[in-house]
Amino acid sequence: MRSINYAAMSIQSYLFQPLTLKSVTLRNRIGVSPMCQYSSNEGVATDWHLVNLGALALGGAGLVIAEATAVAPEGRITPGCAGIWGEQHVAPLARVNHFVKQAGAVPGIQIAHAGRKASAARPWDGGAHLAENNGGWPIIGPSALAFGGELPRVPRAMTAEDIARVRQDFVAAARRSLAAGYEWLELHAAHGYLFSEFLSPLSNTRTDIYGGSFDNRVRFLLETTRAVRAVWPEHLPLTVRISCTEWVPGGWEIEQSIELARLLKAEGVDLMDCSSGGNVPDAKVPVAPGYQVPFAERIRHEAGIATAAVGKITNPAQAEAIIRDGRADVVLLARAFQRDPFWTVHAQWALGVNDALTPPVQYARAWTEADKW
Repeated sequence: MRSINYAAMSIQSYLFQPLTLKSVTLRNRIGVSPMCQYSSNEGVATDWHLVNLGALALGGAGLVIAEATAVAPEGRITPGCAGIWGEQHVAPLARVNHFVKQAGAVPGIQIAHAGRKASAARPWDGGAHLAENNGGWPIIGPSALAFGGELPRVPRAMTAEDIARVRQDFVAAARRSLAAGYEWLELHAAHGYLFSEFLSPLSNTRTDIYGGSFDNRVRFLLETTRAVRAVWPEHLPLTVRISCTEWVPGGWEIEQSIELARLLKAEGVDLMDCSSGGNVPDAKVPVAPGYQVPFAERIRHEAGIATAAVGKITNPAQAEAIIRDGRADVVLLARAFQRDPFWTVHAQWALGVNDALTPPVQYARAWTEADKW
Protein backbone atom coordinates (compact mmCIF):
# COMPACT_ATOMS: atom_id res chain seq x y z
CA MET A 1 0.00 0.00 0.00
CA ARG A 2 1.11 3.52 -0.65
CA SER A 3 1.49 5.96 2.19
CA ILE A 4 0.35 9.56 2.44
CA ASN A 5 2.16 12.06 0.24
CA TYR A 6 2.66 15.00 2.60
CA ALA A 7 4.64 17.03 0.07
CA ALA A 8 1.73 17.14 -2.36
CA MET A 9 -0.83 18.12 0.28
CA SER A 10 -2.59 21.42 -0.16
CA ILE A 11 -2.20 23.84 2.77
CA GLN A 12 -5.70 25.20 2.27
CA SER A 13 -7.21 22.63 4.64
CA TYR A 14 -6.50 22.58 8.36
CA LEU A 15 -8.34 19.27 8.66
CA PHE A 16 -5.85 17.57 6.37
CA GLN A 17 -2.73 18.86 8.05
CA PRO A 18 -0.79 16.19 9.97
CA LEU A 19 -0.69 16.22 13.75
CA THR A 20 2.30 15.04 15.75
CA LEU A 21 1.75 13.98 19.35
CA LYS A 22 4.87 12.67 21.03
CA SER A 23 6.53 10.42 18.42
CA VAL A 24 3.29 9.64 16.60
CA THR A 25 2.16 11.55 13.52
CA LEU A 26 -1.40 11.36 12.25
CA ARG A 27 -1.70 11.94 8.51
CA ASN A 28 -4.70 14.20 9.14
CA ARG A 29 -6.85 15.45 12.02
CA ILE A 30 -9.61 12.88 11.43
CA GLY A 31 -10.00 9.94 13.77
CA VAL A 32 -12.31 6.99 14.23
CA SER A 33 -14.00 7.25 17.61
CA PRO A 34 -14.20 4.01 19.63
CA MET A 35 -17.39 2.18 18.65
CA CYS A 36 -18.53 -0.96 20.43
CA GLN A 37 -19.15 -3.80 17.98
CA TYR A 38 -20.35 -6.46 20.45
CA SER A 39 -18.76 -9.06 18.18
CA SER A 40 -15.93 -10.57 20.24
CA ASN A 41 -15.74 -14.15 21.46
CA GLU A 42 -14.84 -14.22 25.17
CA GLY A 43 -13.21 -10.86 24.54
CA VAL A 44 -11.18 -12.13 21.57
CA ALA A 45 -11.23 -10.08 18.37
CA THR A 46 -12.67 -11.77 15.28
CA ASP A 47 -12.51 -11.27 11.52
CA TRP A 48 -15.21 -8.63 11.96
CA HIS A 49 -12.71 -6.38 13.72
CA LEU A 50 -10.10 -6.86 10.99
CA VAL A 51 -12.55 -5.99 8.23
CA ASN A 52 -14.31 -3.17 10.08
CA LEU A 53 -11.26 -1.34 11.40
CA GLY A 54 -9.22 -2.17 8.32
CA ALA A 55 -11.81 -0.57 6.06
CA LEU A 56 -11.77 2.61 8.13
CA ALA A 57 -7.99 2.78 7.85
CA LEU A 58 -8.17 2.23 4.08
CA GLY A 59 -10.74 5.01 3.97
CA GLY A 60 -8.12 7.55 5.00
CA ALA A 61 -8.66 8.24 8.70
CA GLY A 62 -5.48 9.35 10.44
CA LEU A 63 -6.34 7.58 13.69
CA VAL A 64 -8.36 4.40 14.23
CA ILE A 65 -9.28 3.79 17.88
CA ALA A 66 -10.55 0.32 18.72
CA GLU A 67 -13.72 -0.01 20.75
CA ALA A 68 -13.94 0.07 24.56
CA THR A 69 -11.85 -2.96 25.49
CA ALA A 70 -12.38 -4.45 28.92
CA VAL A 71 -9.45 -4.79 31.31
CA ALA A 72 -11.23 -7.62 33.17
CA PRO A 73 -14.07 -10.04 32.33
CA GLU A 74 -16.32 -8.26 34.85
CA GLY A 75 -15.62 -4.97 33.07
CA ARG A 76 -17.35 -5.89 29.82
CA ILE A 77 -20.54 -4.05 28.96
CA THR A 78 -21.95 -7.16 27.26
CA PRO A 79 -20.83 -10.75 26.70
CA GLY A 80 -19.82 -9.74 23.17
CA CYS A 81 -17.52 -6.89 24.16
CA ALA A 82 -13.81 -6.78 23.40
CA GLY A 83 -11.27 -7.68 26.07
CA ILE A 84 -7.59 -7.40 26.82
CA TRP A 85 -7.38 -9.12 30.20
CA GLY A 86 -5.44 -12.14 28.93
CA GLU A 87 -2.61 -13.09 26.62
CA GLN A 88 -5.11 -14.79 24.31
CA HIS A 89 -6.34 -11.36 23.26
CA VAL A 90 -3.00 -10.00 22.03
CA ALA A 91 -2.36 -11.88 18.77
CA PRO A 92 -5.78 -11.24 17.15
CA LEU A 93 -5.47 -7.53 17.98
CA ALA A 94 -1.92 -7.44 16.64
CA ARG A 95 -3.22 -8.83 13.33
CA VAL A 96 -5.72 -5.99 13.07
CA ASN A 97 -3.12 -3.38 13.98
CA HIS A 98 -0.66 -4.67 11.41
CA PHE A 99 -3.23 -4.05 8.68
CA VAL A 100 -4.28 -0.65 10.07
CA LYS A 101 -0.64 0.49 9.99
CA GLN A 102 -0.15 -0.85 6.47
CA ALA A 103 -3.11 1.26 5.41
CA GLY A 104 -1.43 4.40 6.77
CA ALA A 105 -3.41 4.98 9.97
CA VAL A 106 -2.29 5.00 13.61
CA PRO A 107 -3.89 2.22 15.66
CA GLY A 108 -5.31 3.23 19.03
CA ILE A 109 -7.22 1.44 21.75
CA GLN A 110 -9.59 2.54 24.48
CA ILE A 111 -9.24 0.41 27.62
CA ALA A 112 -12.21 0.35 29.92
CA HIS A 113 -14.18 -1.05 32.82
CA ALA A 114 -17.97 -0.76 32.64
CA GLY A 115 -18.60 -0.73 36.40
CA ARG A 116 -22.30 -0.80 37.27
CA LYS A 117 -23.26 -0.71 33.58
CA ALA A 118 -21.59 -4.09 32.96
CA SER A 119 -23.36 -7.44 32.50
CA ALA A 120 -25.88 -6.16 29.97
CA ALA A 121 -27.36 -7.72 26.86
CA ARG A 122 -26.15 -6.62 23.43
CA PRO A 123 -28.16 -3.68 22.06
CA TRP A 124 -29.93 -5.86 19.50
CA ASP A 125 -30.92 -8.17 22.36
CA GLY A 126 -32.49 -5.33 24.31
CA GLY A 127 -29.51 -3.91 26.21
CA ALA A 128 -30.93 -4.60 29.67
CA HIS A 129 -28.99 -6.00 32.59
CA LEU A 130 -28.47 -9.77 32.46
CA ALA A 131 -29.22 -11.68 35.63
CA GLU A 132 -26.40 -13.84 36.96
CA ASN A 133 -28.50 -16.94 36.26
CA ASN A 134 -29.02 -15.81 32.67
CA GLY A 135 -25.49 -15.20 31.40
CA GLY A 136 -24.69 -12.22 33.59
CA TRP A 137 -22.01 -11.71 36.21
CA PRO A 138 -21.51 -9.74 39.45
CA ILE A 139 -21.06 -6.01 38.96
CA ILE A 140 -19.13 -3.45 40.98
CA GLY A 141 -19.11 0.31 41.39
CA PRO A 142 -17.95 3.04 43.74
CA SER A 143 -21.21 2.79 45.70
CA ALA A 144 -24.17 0.44 45.96
CA LEU A 145 -26.30 2.59 43.66
CA ALA A 146 -27.98 1.26 40.52
CA PHE A 147 -27.81 3.14 37.23
CA GLY A 148 -31.56 2.76 36.75
CA GLY A 149 -33.85 2.33 33.80
CA GLU A 150 -33.03 -0.88 31.96
CA LEU A 151 -29.94 -1.29 34.15
CA PRO A 152 -31.54 -1.80 37.59
CA ARG A 153 -29.03 -4.11 39.22
CA VAL A 154 -27.28 -2.72 42.30
CA PRO A 155 -23.49 -3.03 42.13
CA ARG A 156 -21.34 -4.17 45.02
CA ALA A 157 -19.51 -1.17 46.47
CA MET A 158 -15.82 -1.60 45.79
CA THR A 159 -13.40 -2.14 48.63
CA ALA A 160 -9.93 -0.61 48.74
CA GLU A 161 -8.64 -4.01 47.59
CA ASP A 162 -11.01 -3.93 44.60
CA ILE A 163 -9.75 -0.49 43.65
CA ALA A 164 -6.13 -1.64 43.80
CA ARG A 165 -6.95 -4.74 41.74
CA VAL A 166 -8.74 -2.81 39.00
CA ARG A 167 -5.92 -0.27 38.88
CA GLN A 168 -3.50 -3.14 38.22
CA ASP A 169 -5.89 -4.52 35.60
CA PHE A 170 -5.49 -1.26 33.69
CA VAL A 171 -1.71 -1.45 34.02
CA ALA A 172 -1.69 -5.02 32.68
CA ALA A 173 -4.00 -3.98 29.85
CA ALA A 174 -1.65 -1.14 28.90
CA ARG A 175 1.24 -3.58 28.69
CA ARG A 176 -0.76 -5.93 26.49
CA SER A 177 -1.86 -3.01 24.31
CA LEU A 178 1.77 -2.20 23.67
CA ALA A 179 2.52 -5.85 22.87
CA ALA A 180 -0.38 -5.82 20.39
CA GLY A 181 1.14 -2.90 18.51
CA TYR A 182 -1.05 -0.01 19.57
CA GLU A 183 0.53 3.43 19.36
CA TRP A 184 -2.23 5.46 21.02
CA LEU A 185 -3.77 4.53 24.38
CA GLU A 186 -6.98 5.97 25.79
CA LEU A 187 -8.43 5.47 29.26
CA HIS A 188 -12.22 5.43 29.19
CA ALA A 189 -13.46 7.71 31.97
CA ALA A 190 -16.73 8.77 30.34
CA HIS A 191 -20.33 7.71 29.75
CA GLY A 192 -21.13 6.39 33.20
CA TYR A 193 -18.58 3.59 33.21
CA LEU A 194 -16.37 2.89 36.22
CA PHE A 195 -14.05 5.90 36.30
CA SER A 196 -16.96 8.17 35.41
CA GLU A 197 -18.96 6.68 38.28
CA PHE A 198 -16.19 7.61 40.69
CA LEU A 199 -15.98 11.17 39.34
CA SER A 200 -19.66 11.98 39.75
CA PRO A 201 -21.22 12.92 43.11
CA LEU A 202 -24.44 11.37 41.78
CA SER A 203 -22.97 7.85 41.65
CA ASN A 204 -20.16 8.13 44.22
CA THR A 205 -21.37 8.51 47.80
CA ARG A 206 -18.29 7.00 49.44
CA THR A 207 -16.96 8.38 52.72
CA ASP A 208 -13.36 7.17 52.36
CA ILE A 209 -10.49 8.76 50.41
CA TYR A 210 -12.21 7.91 47.10
CA GLY A 211 -15.44 9.81 47.77
CA GLY A 212 -16.81 13.12 48.91
CA SER A 213 -14.64 16.00 47.76
CA PHE A 214 -13.52 16.64 44.19
CA ASP A 215 -9.96 15.65 45.10
CA ASN A 216 -11.18 12.34 46.49
CA ARG A 217 -13.51 11.54 43.60
CA VAL A 218 -10.75 12.05 41.00
CA ARG A 219 -8.20 10.07 43.03
CA PHE A 220 -8.88 6.63 41.46
CA LEU A 221 -8.52 7.98 37.92
CA LEU A 222 -5.37 9.96 38.76
CA GLU A 223 -3.75 6.99 40.53
CA THR A 224 -4.54 4.70 37.63
CA THR A 225 -3.31 7.22 35.07
CA ARG A 226 -0.03 7.55 36.97
CA ALA A 227 0.39 3.77 37.12
CA VAL A 228 -0.41 3.36 33.42
CA ARG A 229 1.91 6.18 32.38
CA ALA A 230 4.71 4.38 34.23
CA VAL A 231 4.42 1.37 31.89
CA TRP A 232 3.16 3.04 28.71
CA PRO A 233 6.20 4.39 26.79
CA GLU A 234 6.80 8.10 27.19
CA HIS A 235 7.15 8.54 23.43
CA LEU A 236 3.60 7.27 22.78
CA PRO A 237 0.44 9.33 23.41
CA LEU A 238 -1.72 8.66 26.45
CA THR A 239 -5.22 10.13 26.31
CA VAL A 240 -8.34 10.13 28.48
CA ARG A 241 -11.99 10.33 27.43
CA ILE A 242 -14.28 12.06 29.91
CA SER A 243 -17.89 13.15 30.05
CA CYS A 244 -17.40 16.88 30.37
CA THR A 245 -20.88 17.30 31.83
CA GLU A 246 -23.63 14.97 32.99
CA TRP A 247 -26.34 17.41 31.85
CA VAL A 248 -27.93 17.13 35.30
CA PRO A 249 -28.00 19.80 38.03
CA GLY A 250 -25.72 18.83 40.90
CA GLY A 251 -23.72 16.44 38.75
CA TRP A 252 -20.29 16.61 37.15
CA GLU A 253 -19.81 19.81 35.13
CA ILE A 254 -17.40 21.42 32.67
CA GLU A 255 -15.58 23.45 35.33
CA GLN A 256 -14.63 20.24 37.11
CA SER A 257 -13.59 18.74 33.78
CA ILE A 258 -11.22 21.63 33.15
CA GLU A 259 -9.60 21.16 36.56
CA LEU A 260 -9.39 17.40 36.01
CA ALA A 261 -7.71 17.98 32.64
CA ARG A 262 -5.06 20.12 34.34
CA LEU A 263 -4.41 17.34 36.86
CA LEU A 264 -4.26 14.67 34.17
CA LYS A 265 -1.85 16.75 32.11
CA ALA A 266 0.47 16.83 35.13
CA GLU A 267 0.29 13.01 35.21
CA GLY A 268 1.50 12.75 31.62
CA VAL A 269 -1.75 12.75 29.66
CA ASP A 270 -1.30 14.22 26.18
CA LEU A 271 -4.87 14.76 24.98
CA MET A 272 -8.38 14.93 26.41
CA ASP A 273 -11.17 13.27 24.44
CA CYS A 274 -14.21 15.42 25.23
CA SER A 275 -17.60 13.71 25.33
CA SER A 276 -20.55 14.05 27.73
CA GLY A 277 -23.40 12.29 29.51
CA GLY A 278 -24.02 8.62 30.11
CA ASN A 279 -24.07 8.44 33.90
CA VAL A 280 -27.74 9.29 34.45
CA PRO A 281 -30.51 7.57 32.46
CA ASP A 282 -32.91 10.52 32.30
CA ALA A 283 -30.50 13.36 31.51
CA LYS A 284 -31.84 15.98 29.09
CA VAL A 285 -29.07 16.16 26.48
CA PRO A 286 -29.39 18.98 23.90
CA VAL A 287 -28.15 16.86 21.00
CA ALA A 288 -27.38 18.95 17.93
CA PRO A 289 -24.56 19.21 15.38
CA GLY A 290 -21.30 19.81 17.25
CA TYR A 291 -23.03 20.11 20.62
CA GLN A 292 -19.98 18.84 22.53
CA VAL A 293 -17.37 20.89 20.66
CA PRO A 294 -17.51 23.80 23.18
CA PHE A 295 -16.22 21.42 25.85
CA ALA A 296 -13.17 20.53 23.77
CA GLU A 297 -12.60 24.21 23.07
CA ARG A 298 -12.72 25.26 26.72
CA ILE A 299 -10.50 22.44 27.94
CA ARG A 300 -7.99 23.09 25.15
CA HIS A 301 -7.66 26.75 26.03
CA GLU A 302 -8.23 26.75 29.80
CA ALA A 303 -6.31 23.59 30.70
CA GLY A 304 -3.63 24.03 28.04
CA ILE A 305 -3.89 20.50 26.67
CA ALA A 306 -4.70 19.06 23.24
CA THR A 307 -8.28 17.92 22.76
CA ALA A 308 -10.43 15.75 20.54
CA ALA A 309 -13.94 16.89 19.66
CA VAL A 310 -16.70 14.29 19.28
CA GLY A 311 -20.45 14.15 18.82
CA LYS A 312 -22.63 14.87 15.77
CA ILE A 313 -19.68 15.88 13.60
CA THR A 314 -20.89 14.74 10.22
CA ASN A 315 -19.85 17.01 7.36
CA PRO A 316 -16.43 18.13 6.09
CA ALA A 317 -17.02 21.87 6.37
CA GLN A 318 -18.06 21.48 9.99
CA ALA A 319 -14.97 19.40 10.80
CA GLU A 320 -12.70 21.82 8.93
CA ALA A 321 -14.06 24.77 10.91
CA ILE A 322 -13.48 23.03 14.25
CA ILE A 323 -9.79 22.57 13.49
CA ARG A 324 -9.34 25.88 11.66
CA ASP A 325 -10.83 27.87 14.53
CA GLY A 326 -8.66 26.17 17.16
CA ARG A 327 -11.58 24.55 18.94
CA ALA A 328 -9.90 21.12 19.00
CA ASP A 329 -6.83 19.38 17.63
CA VAL A 330 -8.61 16.29 16.29
CA VAL A 331 -12.16 15.43 15.32
CA LEU A 332 -13.39 11.92 16.11
CA LEU A 333 -16.28 10.58 14.06
CA ALA A 334 -18.41 7.54 14.84
CA ARG A 335 -21.75 7.12 13.10
CA ALA A 336 -20.55 9.08 10.08
CA PHE A 337 -17.90 6.39 9.58
CA GLN A 338 -20.40 3.60 10.08
CA ARG A 339 -22.46 5.07 7.27
CA ASP A 340 -19.44 5.76 5.08
CA PRO A 341 -16.03 4.17 5.79
CA PHE A 342 -14.59 6.45 3.07
CA TRP A 343 -15.84 9.63 4.71
CA THR A 344 -12.27 10.98 4.74
CA VAL A 345 -11.90 10.47 0.99
CA HIS A 346 -15.14 12.28 0.32
CA ALA A 347 -14.12 15.05 2.72
CA GLN A 348 -10.98 15.79 0.76
CA TRP A 349 -13.00 16.18 -2.42
CA ALA A 350 -15.56 18.39 -0.68
CA LEU A 351 -12.81 20.64 0.66
CA GLY A 352 -10.89 20.70 -2.61
CA VAL A 353 -7.84 19.01 -1.11
CA ASN A 354 -7.00 16.88 -4.08
CA ASP A 355 -3.68 15.40 -2.97
CA ALA A 356 -4.12 14.83 0.76
CA LEU A 357 -4.49 11.06 0.45
CA THR A 358 -2.74 8.62 -1.81
CA PRO A 359 -4.87 5.54 -2.49
CA PRO A 360 -3.82 1.95 -2.05
CA VAL A 361 -2.56 0.72 -5.40
CA GLN A 362 -5.48 -1.73 -5.50
CA TYR A 363 -7.90 1.22 -5.54
CA ALA A 364 -5.85 3.73 -7.53
CA ARG A 365 -7.74 3.31 -10.81
CA ALA A 366 -10.96 4.36 -9.08
CA TRP A 367 -9.37 7.31 -7.28
CA THR A 368 -9.89 10.10 -9.79
CA GLU A 369 -11.26 13.57 -9.48
CA ALA A 370 -13.78 12.83 -12.17
CA ASP A 371 -15.21 9.87 -10.30
CA LYS A 372 -14.96 11.41 -6.83
CA TRP A 373 -15.81 7.97 -5.53
